[in-house]
Amino acid sequence: MPFAAPQDDPIRAPRAALALLATAALALAHPHARADTDKLLLTGGVTTIDGAAGGGLTPWAVIGSNATEGEWGATATASVVSTRNYTMQVQGVMLAYDDRVEVSLARQDFATEATGRALGLPGLHLKMDVLGAKARLLGDAVLDSDNWLPQVAAGVEVKRTDADGLKPTLQALGARTNGVDFYVSATKLLLAQGVLVNGTLRLTKANQNGLLGFGGTGHESYKLEPEFSVAWLANRTLAFGAEYRRKPDNLDPSPLGAGLKEDDWWDVFAAWAPTKHLSLTLAYVQLGHIVPAVATRRQDGGYASAQIAF
Repeated sequence: MPFAAPQDDPIRAPRAALALLATAALALAHPHARADTDKLLLTGGVTTIDGAAGGGLTPWAVIGSNATEGEWGATATASVVSTRNYTMQVQGVMLAYDDRVEVSLARQDFATEATGRALGLPGLHLKMDVLGAKARLLGDAVLDSDNWLPQVAAGVEVKRTDADGLKPTLQALGARTNGVDFYVSATKLLLAQGVLVNGTLRLTKANQNGLLGFGGTGHESYKLEPEFSVAWLANRTLAFGAEYRRKPDNLDPSPLGAGLKEDDWWDVFAAWAPTKHLSLTLAYVQLGHIVPAVATRRQDGGYASAQIAF
């Protein structure tokens, strides 16, 4: 999906990075550019809406792609979220090395549909680019599956939002159009039981993950928010699970911001990996209220994602 922008578009740099990562991913797809992987299916997670390896909503400590020790890996993903009033499409690519570090880039396009028309902004799309990096600090989810030690990773997500016609409103609320999230994740895989548990702590100023900017008047400081995931590996190719992500509510206290109240997110999902190179994820998502001044009902709906990994 094109990301139309004028020549002086500040998001041009992430677009160039996306092209570079995509080119590298295609190069790694060549059979002579990578080693055959011994990585267990689904133990690298899928791809979050922000591009990092994990579930759909929250990152895990695992490193994405099929790369194991000493190998390069890459993934490409496309996702769509459809709720009562909104639709969001996401494309992302990731490079990983040595099952220890990953670099990712995701582009989100959030269509406001009837809500945008009600706000007098027909055709309003909120667009955001997310440049992410994650490094494994200690543990190995698979090799340490028979002891208490989890895999722990730290990550950063640099976000830049194009709020289009909503930008003056966000500025009036004191929200910025760029921000940085920091997180630490711990993932424990109980391989014998087929259970994966993840906990993430995120430092963030993001409103609706950044689509409504970052911070607000009187809310310039970071907030520490927890995120949780659990998955059951029914067999080597199929997993079922759930996620919960607590969100800050930076815009609600002001009279104007009350119409932009923010709720926590959660989902239940099924992930299927028919081959080591392909995984498909379906989920029911509950995103709470998004611009409740106009869209009064909670935003629940469906999530679908396809990932190619090497």
